[in-house]
Amino acid sequence: MGEQGLFDKPEDEYGLTGRPLRTLPDPEPVKRHGPAHIISMVNQKGGVGKTTSTINLGACLAELGRKVLLVDLDPQGALTAGLGIAHDELDLTIYDVMLDSRSSILNAIHSTAMPGLDLVPANIDLSAAEIQLVNEVGREHTLGRALRPVRKDYDFIILDCQPSLGLLTVNALAASHGVIIPMECEYFSLRGLALLTDTVEKVRDRLNFDLEITGILVTMFDRRTSHAREVMSRVIEVFDDQVFDTVITRTVRFPETSVAGEPIIMWAPSSQGSQQYRQLAKEVIERSEV
Repeated sequence: MGEQGLFDKPEDEYGLTGRPLRTLPDPEPVKRHGPAHIISMVNQKGGVGKTTSTINLGACLAELGRKVLLVDLDPQGALTAGLGIAHDELDLTIYDVMLDSRSSILNAIHSTAMPGLDLVPANIDLSAAEIQLVNEVGREHTLGRALRPVRKDYDFIILDCQPSLGLLTVNALAASHGVIIPMECEYFSLRGLALLTDTVEKVRDRLNFDLEITGILVTMFDRRTSHAREVMSRVIEVFDDQVFDTVITRTVRFPETSVAGEPIIMWAPSSQGSQQYRQLAKEVIERSEV
């Protein structure tokens, strides 16, 4: 479908992907929590909205009555900071949980300001993990083993990966049921998608037969630019239904929420960004069959 077909349709009938708009009902309440559906938020390119999407998707899933655990797998600790937890307050991080058999994930979990949303934090210590994991037996499954004690307690566990396809990201993919790929609508993001989907296929073939791509999430979209519209058309053409109907548009609200240390649905509950992530949460539940 060309650019004309995607973007010259009535806005009240068609979304930014060019598909007919769907109104998803609120999902049924869960009768009990768990076992968790584990999702990796992955893109080897930085600055595409992985952490923002992890925080806000997690918060919107919690708002829908799901119990959610977020895991920071980036040594820069952006997810940890983005939820208002200071690095100097951390006694245990995901690094300790993965590499010290005496450390339990149960002791590393922090509550957040959003009811039903918990966090396992990270800091710069995690940068040493890939080197230390190299000589471990079953090194690709270290994270999966660490998560095992809490899988029964949560409906979703979302893993916020660093911008690389190294051993930590492979650990996340090996532990996950699904992958969400946030991407900015620009040419180099499109080029990187092929490499990333190839990596997902290799992990599925060799380490985790249950791994699927939950969806590709277009972020920071600006329909005023012809380049963004052209890339969107190409993404839909190549990946079709793998692309979420929900598109996250560019807004100043997201940097504000990072400073506030809160999800957007707490900082600006009626904003467009809040509505978009609420819609994404419904899509994720629908695709995950949770």
